[in-house]
Amino acid sequence: MPTPKIFESEYRFCLLLWANEPIASPKLTKLCKEELGWSKSTTYTVIKRLSDRGVVKNENTIVTSLVSKEEVQVSEMNEMLEKTFEGSIPAFIAAFAKRQALSDTEIDEIRRIIEK
Repeated sequence: MPTPKIFESEYRFCLLLWANEPIASPKLTKLCKEELGWSKSTTYTVIKRLSDRGVVKNENTIVTSLVSKEEVQVSEMNEMLEKTFEGSIPAFIAAFAKRQALSDTEIDEIRRIIEK
């Protein structure tokens, strides 16, 4: 099953959830107010929307994720890779490397990843 699409504001919400789950929805609404400036109704709307898409579960006022941060990151990266670089990993790496200088440590880490 593909990972559901998560939009930018929803992703910021999910970052809070992943760092604090499982969490009671009243505590989550307070956290969203403090960290995101959201009202209680905005938070509950996002919980409902993400619940309907199978991203989170709100059961007995306890909110937990059904999709991991890593799954979302991989899905977003794959979408961007397809859309922007026509699925070409070398084109993506070349564009990324041109954007900023990579340290020797980062280059070594990328080499290790590729060799795996």
